[in-house]
Amino acid sequence: MSQTLSTINIGHIDEISSSKNEPDWLKDYRKNSLSVYESLPIETSPLYNKYTDAKKMDPQQVSLSISTADTIPKILQKRLGELENEICIIQIGTNIHKINLPDEIKSKGLVISSIEDAIQNNPELVKKSLEQIEAKNDKFTALNNAAFNSGVFIHIPKNLILEKPIHVVICLSEDGISTIARNIVFADESSKATIVQELYSGKSEKQQALLELFNTNAAANSHLDITTLQMMDQSSVNFSTRRTDLGQDAKVNWYSGLFGSELSRYKIDYHLNGSGASANDSEVIFGNNEQSFDIQTDVNHEAPATEGRVVEKSILRNKAKSLFKGMIRIKENAAKSNSFLSGRSILLDKDAKSDAIPGLEIFTNDVKATHSASVAQIDEEQIFYLKTRCLSHEEAERTIVEGFLEPLSRKMSFQVRAWIAYLIESKWDEKELTINTDEELAKFVEVEETRYNEDAEIEQHYKYR
Repeated sequence: MSQTLSTINIGHIDEISSSKNEPDWLKDYRKNSLSVYESLPIETSPLYNKYTDAKKMDPQQVSLSISTADTIPKILQKRLGELENEICIIQIGTNIHKINLPDEIKSKGLVISSIEDAIQNNPELVKKSLEQIEAKNDKFTALNNAAFNSGVFIHIPKNLILEKPIHVVICLSEDGISTIARNIVFADESSKATIVQELYSGKSEKQQALLELFNTNAAANSHLDITTLQMMDQSSVNFSTRRTDLGQDAKVNWYSGLFGSELSRYKIDYHLNGSGASANDSEVIFGNNEQSFDIQTDVNHEAPATEGRVVEKSILRNKAKSLFKGMIRIKENAAKSNSFLSGRSILLDKDAKSDAIPGLEIFTNDVKATHSASVAQIDEEQIFYLKTRCLSHEEAERTIVEGFLEPLSRKMSFQVRAWIAYLIESKWDEKELTINTDEELAKFVEVEETRYNEDAEIEQHYKYR
């Protein structure tokens, strides 16, 4: 039985807990979170309130249920064939469709499971992850804590180095029911892994939502490369809360390509808890029609000699909008930390709009913190110059966009650059958004030598020392 988000109540929460035979501590956690959800406004910050488009999600259209249809959506069929022999977990609606974990990797201690199984088999790690998330300042984080009905759990054991990526594919079901997912990743000491998250949805007659909370814990000296590619249909909305905690000398690189959905609202937090920890967050947004992207990225330096780097770049067409909110916080005990925050947008049409609100909170000396933001229409002189070189107007725009993204793409791997280039091309030509085999993507990848020193960009901006 389904109900709309506007009518969610304690009965729905009890139904989820009972159906999954959850422990008492988790039932109480859900009920407390529901109270917080019901008490909070859509946006708690008076600074951000006038900019947010979170109200684009219509609670009367978004339907929730414990179970959803498990048929494979057409948009996924080819991709699932390509992942047949890869390490992967496939979630369709609230159902785990498939987990492919070769025995030779499983024997080394790698765990990939549903969140439901993890609650039974790894309760201490799940409880630790749930307790890390404070929802008192965000309504939709509280909603996820209260009503998550699915999710993925990954545990990478100590000293394990994975050569092949773990693919996490999540797709909304074809019955129009929305999904609330709780995803958890634990990387133990000196482990190393690559995770690729792919988010899909088909076209729906009513608004369908994917609400996600993604917890990542990187222990001392671990290294995680994570890529999120959001390719959902524009009849859907995508709300995501991420929290990443890093121990001593841990390193996390997170690359995001946001292309789909009517509204994408991402709230991203990095907590650099151990000395020498490093977080690199790169975000590419390409919006058209009346899409809206609401991104908040905070980097919290809790320990000395930590490094944070956030670079967001948006390309907006038609009446698309983006809002980038970023904050660097360097705490009292985080001397000798280094942090960089940048939000930049290029507007391809006069009705496109972008706002950027970067900020710094510095509580100690002997640090380096830099932030910048820029929003501009496409340069008509550059268009004119390229057209004199026999390019059409559209080819000139594409060339400028490629140059705009190039400094950011230099930080990405071969494969991530190829995926993002392919998705930009697909969206420009109004094709279906999905990623395919390396062979099909090969035409988007050139032999690249380092031609651009992105670090020089930092020197152009205001610094706090």
